[in-house]
Amino acid sequence: MLRRLFSLAVATVVAFALGAGTVHAETQESPQAKRVHNAMQIVFNASTPDSFCTIGAVGSDGYGRNIALSAGHCISAPEYADREIHEDLIPVFHRQDIGFGPIGYVRYFKDPEGSMTGHLTKDYMVIELVAAVTPSSQGPHLKQTGVLEVPGGTPSPNALSPAPNRERLLGAAWFNNNELVVSGQLGVWYGRITNNDRGVYQAHPQHKAGDSGGPAIWHVPGTAYPSEANGFKAEGPWAGITKGMIISYPWYVYTSSANILADLRARDTADPADVYGAGFQVTANP
Repeated sequence: MLRRLFSLAVATVVAFALGAGTVHAETQESPQAKRVHNAMQIVFNASTPDSFCTIGAVGSDGYGRNIALSAGHCISAPEYADREIHEDLIPVFHRQDIGFGPIGYVRYFKDPEGSMTGHLTKDYMVIELVAAVTPSSQGPHLKQTGVLEVPGGTPSPNALSPAPNRERLLGAAWFNNNELVVSGQLGVWYGRITNNDRGVYQAHPQHKAGDSGGPAIWHVPGTAYPSEANGFKAEGPWAGITKGMIISYPWYVYTSSANILADLRARDTADPADVYGAGFQVTANP
């Protein structure tokens, strides 16, 4: 079962999450420009900075709003779950720069519905970024080169039919060698996906408390792995976010990007123009 740490901030919940490679210190941002990027640690209450989660992807939606994505189980507030939050009720702060003020506001998060690891296939949160920040595709270690597409892959269980390639899942059978590269407090790690349970990937890359929601990219075959030689950096399409830990080995699980994108499209189809994050694309900004 996933272990969780509770804070007093809007009943904020921070769960075990992310990691696979080598430890590397987090770099500090220049005060001249406030970039929001993958692997940025976030808090929902400025007075409880030790209860935090992590951003998994940054970009824009089909309605032109700047968006960041994280894990839904980071917040426990049933009165606000499973609906669009148009009001600026739940601010999001950069943990290392709380004095900047909110970098955005939570617009949607999925209620865990009693699960210790968050909803099985829909464990995500949508954050609308404020105008004063700049979305960036480049995190401290991972550069996201777009959204993963899997031609011929199994559709996400959240997908409407027909499912586009961005809503299809990576294979995890013995003949598949799909690997995730992740970034978090333990450094940069990579490893093979060993199981795919309805779009939740089980894989070897490690993580710890606070990394929930953090970034996972697909290792493009033939490209460099993160190493000391390249500054522990890697690039590839966004493939998902950190979800938590389970009791079977490997213990680390990730919500696929396909599950998130499929649910956003399905909700937007039911309620057009009102769903924050629908049509999400990773930013091309450096």
